[in-house]
Amino acid sequence: MMRSRWFGYVVAVVAAALSVWAYPQLPPEVATHWNVRGEPDGFSSRFWAVTALPAGILALRGVVAILPSIDPKGANYPKFVETYRLIFNGVLGFMLLVHVVIMANGVGYPVRVDRITVGGIGLLLVLIGNYLGRVEPNWFVGIRTPWTLSSDRVWRRTHRLGAWILVAGGSAIVLTVFLPAATMPIVIGLLAVVAVVPVVVSYLLWKREQRVSGS
Repeated sequence: MMRSRWFGYVVAVVAAALSVWAYPQLPPEVATHWNVRGEPDGFSSRFWAVTALPAGILALRGVVAILPSIDPKGANYPKFVETYRLIFNGVLGFMLLVHVVIMANGVGYPVRVDRITVGGIGLLLVLIGNYLGRVEPNWFVGIRTPWTLSSDRVWRRTHRLGAWILVAGGSAIVLTVFLPAATMPIVIGLLAVVAVVPVVVSYLLWKREQRVSGS
């Protein structure tokens, strides 16, 4: 199911159905953003709250369909098409989770928005990490740096290492959900590591390749 080309449309329909159900029960202003203490600090109109994420899910699904046809490395997509769909379907599933949390909170259910969202981020990273090593060179998906895009060898080695980093970082983020308090600084630090380390590694691998090829 997660590899299906129809998964994104199913997610969009589910999100829209949830919006239709929740709309009459929502207050005129709905909390749509929370601070690091899990307290709401951003609000949207009821209409915007029920339409933004379903529309975003549908728009992203459309972008997913277009990207292979406009990518200069589009010939590589058939080599990892199932992984490509799975990664984006994971993102769409996470967007649905956020929408569920916003709607549930808006209609009055006692949900721990911060914990659920952080857990979802961690699980998404674990999912992506498990399949990142299968992504072939392209311009839109994966660890795209000047160094990975200039060398297929650097691309593949960076993605193999990056996969481990995402799984480890995502797992650690999931575990923070079970800590009593003050988890957001830890989560932010882990996200920074997950984002920065693969970029640095790609540069170091490229530099080593340049030294070897120049010797």
